[in-house]
Amino acid sequence: MSSLNLDDFTDLIERPDGGVRRDAEARRERLVVPPGSLGRLDDLGEWLAAAQGSVPVRPVERPRVVLFAGDHGVAELGVSARPAGSAAELVREILAGGRPVGVLARRLDVPVRVVDMALDCAPDAFPADVVRHRVRRGSGRIDVEDALSPQEAEAAFRAGVAVADEEADSGTDLVVLGDVSVGGTTAAGVLVAALCGTDASVVTGRGGLAIDDLAWMRKCAAIRDALRRARPVLGDQLQLLAAVGGADLAAMTGFLLQCAVRKVPVVLDGVVAAACALVGQRIAFRAPDWWLAGHSSGEPGQAKALDRMALEPLLDQGVRVGEGAGALLALPLVRAAAALAAELPERTDEPGDEPAKEPARDLAQDLAKDGEPAAE
Repeated sequence: MSSLNLDDFTDLIERPDGGVRRDAEARRERLVVPPGSLGRLDDLGEWLAAAQGSVPVRPVERPRVVLFAGDHGVAELGVSARPAGSAAELVREILAGGRPVGVLARRLDVPVRVVDMALDCAPDAFPADVVRHRVRRGSGRIDVEDALSPQEAEAAFRAGVAVADEEADSGTDLVVLGDVSVGGTTAAGVLVAALCGTDASVVTGRGGLAIDDLAWMRKCAAIRDALRRARPVLGDQLQLLAAVGGADLAAMTGFLLQCAVRKVPVVLDGVVAAACALVGQRIAFRAPDWWLAGHSSGEPGQAKALDRMALEPLLDQGVRVGEGAGALLALPLVRAAAALAAELPERTDEPGDEPAKEPARDLAQDLAKDGEPAAE
């Protein structure tokens, strides 16, 4: 019998401080720049102030990219442009700094953490800090079998919670969350379709490395078959992750919920992060108040999930590479919103005050003084 009670997260997660947000809104009204003139940056600054519980908002000084990695057995069906079991190669490139997320992270001075949950490689292929939370080697083929056993699903979920605690304890003040997977967007599509009550074709995208029409049809069929296995367990989110998720997705869900518990804001990357967030919303309805959608990846499943959670992407640059790169592009926007909210000066006059006017003078008297006759 599992000792993990997901209902506890509903009690543990509070919304960002509403009183602080009202104080931030009131301060915004007093700034020298008119309200509304900064667009979404106003809302973003106020949201961050509420998340921090601080007015004025503090700068984001210790952000971190956290990437959960895993291979998915469903990739054997040719649903991805990458070979099945090849996520480890991507992880190696990320650790070497050769992927887009590495380039951006260096420029923005943000550390990148990769957490191996189910890569299809030997455990000693990577450093101990990468593999110490690993649950298994690859996840099951979700169209015909469970991705994980119940015990593995719980272990992966708890690993995500532990990683969130590690980040919060180390002083991380904002997380950019992404995945490194092959076949992960297929599993994410199943979760989104199941939780939104829609068909496979509505959530099936082309992936980061775009697939052709035949691969898209295979992916759609795999999601359709996995949906049949997902619907009977919709009432139990941990069972759902075990049936059609994967170790990386289960860990990301636990991570997102515990970040909300610890009041650490999270910027979501692509469809995999969005799918896990959707599962997290089912577990604790207040949790999405702690998350931002970093960007639109163009994946229909991501759009469906974000719409269900009422999260609007900060950017839309057509970035599909995954690995947290698109969400990391939104970090300067978040930092800019914090800087503007904190550093713009307040007006010296009270709102509604008008400049003092000179007393009205009689025009006829002025003309008479100047030697001109007053008009009759």
